[in-house]
Amino acid sequence: MAKRTDIQSPATHAADRHDLIRVHGARENNLKDVNIEIPKRRLTVFTGVSGSGKSSLVFDTVAAESQRLINETYSSFVQGFMPNVGRPEVDVLDGLTTAIVVDQQPMGADPRSTVGTATDTNAMLRILYSRLGKPHIGGPGAFAFNVPSVKAAGAITVEKGNKKAVKATFSRTGGMCPRCEGRGSVSDIDLSQLYDDSKSLAEGAFTIPGWKSDSFWTVRVYAESGFVDPDKPIAKYTKKELDDFLYHEAVKVKVDGVNLTYEGLIPKVQKSFFSKDRDALQPHIRAFVDRAATFTECPECDGTRLAEGARSSKIKRKSIADLCRMEIRDLAEWVRGLDEPSVEPLLNALRHSLDSFVEIGLGYLSLDRPTGTLSGGEAQRVKLIQHLGSSLTDVTYVFDEPTIGLHPHDIQRMNNLLLRLRDKGNTVLVVEHKPETIAIADHVVDLGPGAGTEGGTVCYEGALDGLRTAGTVTGRHLDDRATLKDSVRKAEGQLPIRGAKTHNLRGVNVDIPLGVLCVVTGVAGSGKSSLVHGSLVKDPAAAEAGVVSIDQSAIRGSRRSNPATYTGLLEPIRKAFAKANGVKPALFSANSEGACPNCNGAGVTFTDLGFMQSVSSPCEECEGKRFQASVLEYHLGGRDISEVLSMSVDEAEEFFGDGETRLPAAHRILRRLSDVGLGYLTLGQPLTTLSGGERQRLKLATHMGEKGGVYILDEPTTGLHLADVDQLLGLLDRLVDSGKSVIVVEHHQAVMAHADWIIDLGPGAGHDGGKIVFEGTPAELIEDGSTLTGEHLAEYVKS
Repeated sequence: MAKRTDIQSPATHAADRHDLIRVHGARENNLKDVNIEIPKRRLTVFTGVSGSGKSSLVFDTVAAESQRLINETYSSFVQGFMPNVGRPEVDVLDGLTTAIVVDQQPMGADPRSTVGTATDTNAMLRILYSRLGKPHIGGPGAFAFNVPSVKAAGAITVEKGNKKAVKATFSRTGGMCPRCEGRGSVSDIDLSQLYDDSKSLAEGAFTIPGWKSDSFWTVRVYAESGFVDPDKPIAKYTKKELDDFLYHEAVKVKVDGVNLTYEGLIPKVQKSFFSKDRDALQPHIRAFVDRAATFTECPECDGTRLAEGARSSKIKRKSIADLCRMEIRDLAEWVRGLDEPSVEPLLNALRHSLDSFVEIGLGYLSLDRPTGTLSGGEAQRVKLIQHLGSSLTDVTYVFDEPTIGLHPHDIQRMNNLLLRLRDKGNTVLVVEHKPETIAIADHVVDLGPGAGTEGGTVCYEGALDGLRTAGTVTGRHLDDRATLKDSVRKAEGQLPIRGAKTHNLRGVNVDIPLGVLCVVTGVAGSGKSSLVHGSLVKDPAAAEAGVVSIDQSAIRGSRRSNPATYTGLLEPIRKAFAKANGVKPALFSANSEGACPNCNGAGVTFTDLGFMQSVSSPCEECEGKRFQASVLEYHLGGRDISEVLSMSVDEAEEFFGDGETRLPAAHRILRRLSDVGLGYLTLGQPLTTLSGGERQRLKLATHMGEKGGVYILDEPTTGLHLADVDQLLGLLDRLVDSGKSVIVVEHHQAVMAHADWIIDLGPGAGHDGGKIVFEGTPAELIEDGSTLTGEHLAEYVKS
């Protein structure tokens, strides 16, 4: 064996000098030639108000360039199957390491995507059952609810030498339930919500919003199609008439000499109402959709998604469906009890994966939980699972507000995980607002000073102690603490919930007070969302009370959708331009007649270069303005339509507030956008670029113009800087004072302290939660001191 000789070098090794990530001249989005040096193998936290440029620097510059360079190491064939990532706008990026991004992007809302499938834990269980399950029914695919069973027989032609036909049979055993196709539930439309079958079409049988008896495009198409008798009650239709009425394929018919399309009521209603973004619908249409759509557990597989064969194969009297329904912490204990040397490597990997769930605070989940139901914070932690215990070092981990969705009790656990990743020799970059996580940083980078065009510069860089005295917005508000109110509002009614059993709730009975600011809190997995979204929102009494639920789910729409189109702001602006110039409003829409013919109103043109990144460049004809040159000759208050869409909300609010451009309809919408803290957004910014918190606040601004009496908000402090939380509390107060009832699912202690009434769930997560552990005012919660929430709120208020 060769003897090792350690040679001490008098000088530092050249490789040891690369201990910084250097960024020079970063101009991505709103960044203004940012120059910064980020220490490697340290925990760096990036702070700043919403829209200050944190994500542009960390995700769109550092992480994006790292991933682009890694992609370029693959062959051109492989690159053809990978997403194309453009080089960020930056002069120099030096010292990059492999970047692993752990963000809050939704994990996909497909009903067949579950926690188990997203983490490969399900795949390991399928292999386990294919080896040990009794009776043996097939390979891993036989236990997969995404794989249907297939049988085929016939002749095939083999083309080699002399061609000849060969008889062949093929079969594959899959685990998909044939009834629900692996979804676990079957959906249907409640026909009683579409029409009154005791009436005829002529008597006004339809109860669909907007379908009036004289409507040329809807009711008269059915009445005069010739497929049904308009004077005959629907209940007396023959089987064929009912089938034609409900399910007939699209055909051309003539009504008053006009060619129209007739199709069955079910497909027509699905296209008209159920395929659209629910949040973008008008309140009465949204209520109709909620009433008419019914989802029930699949009666054939009992919601397990699995075929009978997959459910019949068992290990220790447990089927794979039984295991997927267990809480992960209980499943981890069950797997530890297995002693099968033949599959020991598989069991070790499975134990590690399940233990990682428990360690990261997600032991209350089950593997059959749809990923679409996970909160942003839960989704981010699920993505982190595969990196725990990894042997990789000198990697750059990038996190986007990892404490979102975490109770103060759980934040310390997340902090410990971040420190563990750092201590293994990794660089950890965290975009964060919570003081608890900023406090553990080795290095702090504060961007600002404002948002949008007012941000994009580095205001402070250094140790945490220096931030407090730096005079930046973050430094001034770092030690802010909300105080308890001197007096709280009294309830003006209540929404009763009785016997709630959604998910882990244990027959909960609670009265939600109305006319006040009510905060529902508790540790992650305690049952907050199950109570509010699963029980309250679906209660018939909620519809009568005018409940409006506003969450952080993605807003449907392409890069053409923007705040102006989503909020309805563009409509009065277009009409004002049309009136001022004596032309049609359609000219002032980039998706209609006014669109630039070269880029079709997109503002950019794309050149596909195969496996290399597609090149996007501003349209040469409209210079990225999206409109025809002739349209830009029309002005309102000295501005053309493209200049108006380039304004920030705050600028537009001033522009349409007074003078010749005074436009009350537009000003009201802009005022609401400003009230929810979105004054820095530009009117034409694509919705696809908004964060989860910005999406929720945009929805809130849209709903504030409605007459709904009860607002439900899901963690509205998400993405909010410490300085913006005060503005949010003021907004919540204004909503309540205007006669609204506000119910907030929230962990932020400032919101709890500001509440009129608190409902605390727990005491733990999963089957350790699901109970009301406290109801009362914040002061009473602190005095009670028996719950985790009470302990942390008392510590927050007194600090």
